[in-house]
Amino acid sequence: MATISLSELLGSTVYDASGAVSGRVREVALAPQEDRSRVASLIVKTPAGNRILPLTAVSAVDFSAGKSGIRASTPVADWAAANGAEGLLLLSRDLLDQQVIDVHGRKVVRVNDVDFHHDSAQNRSVLRVGGVDVGARGALRRLLKGMVPAAALRALLVRVPPREIPWDFVDLIETDPARRVRLKISHERLARLHPADIADIVEDLAPDEREAVFETLDEGVAAGALEELEPKVQKAVLESLDSDRAADIVEEMEPDAAADLLGDLSDERTEEILVQMQPQERQEVTELLEFKENSAAGRMTTEFIALPVAATAHDAIEAMRTFEGRMENMSTIYLTDSHGTLAGAVPLVKIVLAPASTPLLALGQEPLISCHEDTKEKEFAELFDKYNLLTLPVIDEHGHLTGVITPDDVIAMLRAKL
Repeated sequence: MATISLSELLGSTVYDASGAVSGRVREVALAPQEDRSRVASLIVKTPAGNRILPLTAVSAVDFSAGKSGIRASTPVADWAAANGAEGLLLLSRDLLDQQVIDVHGRKVVRVNDVDFHHDSAQNRSVLRVGGVDVGARGALRRLLKGMVPAAALRALLVRVPPREIPWDFVDLIETDPARRVRLKISHERLARLHPADIADIVEDLAPDEREAVFETLDEGVAAGALEELEPKVQKAVLESLDSDRAADIVEEMEPDAAADLLGDLSDERTEEILVQMQPQERQEVTELLEFKENSAAGRMTTEFIALPVAATAHDAIEAMRTFEGRMENMSTIYLTDSHGTLAGAVPLVKIVLAPASTPLLALGQEPLISCHEDTKEKEFAELFDKYNLLTLPVIDEHGHLTGVITPDDVIAMLRAKL
């Protein structure tokens, strides 16, 4: 299987079925909605204008010495006029010199060239994108093309170490919403990364590229990544999105993180997003917005598991199965009396190891550490450090459990102060 570069294809001579020179390759096109890697057609510049040469009508792609170029199996008269490119990814226009996401390397890279794997099947040529060249080899190939003999250029490039990213590890960034729809561009590969890795990648993008990524990510993935971004980038991303899209993402965030973020926006923008949110999520976030950010209530999350004081280990396991919050919020199960007053805290590990019928109150940790809603950040951070807490319950003036602080909340607080 031979390897051909995009820079070699561009400008190459095209011969029709009679062997006559018909034009030169102007573009190489993919139809991503049909096949993400297989070349669908070539756009050929002919004396009569740009024409579309389907790859199914290409009998040979030859770049050996002599009469090299593209050979078609049909006459030029059969090639349709290239009147538009809807649904097509034009590799020279849309990929060369563009930033793409290397999901394997977890970074943003610039494309210098594109490499194709060339094969033949039933007297037809097949071109598939193998990878993108992001190193010096691709840049030199394009820079020196036509300036030095092809043989000398190939000899030079052999000595340049390749730096290529397989096509399967590449996520495109399309900033035009209409084109994203037509090309059906998604970020499935990016979505498989850890939210912190996605955040690192997004922070290296330009503002319009960040918006494009958050427009196409699943809401849950987008929420996780948004929480990992630097506060000023968080704010910029949320302000760039439509209110309904921003609301969809904010709904998936931890209530405390969502409240902190919305609290940094203008009152008008915050209201626009809150109006688009579902009633339950809106109420949770609205209640947290009323608290001062530098207090325990301002940092706590309202997603936790609290059970009656008479509950058993079995009850706790069942509650965890239906819990829709984050896993780290289940590290401690809380017990409350009939008035909602905090009565106990049971570490998850004790529940897992205990017989199903064991009363949770018997597994409670002592002493029962908690803090009030108005406790300052420094004070509850010291409690985490002193008692090696997994979570810290927050109570109101009547002793009612109103929320919990997690290590993530403490880390977010410390990051904001750096």
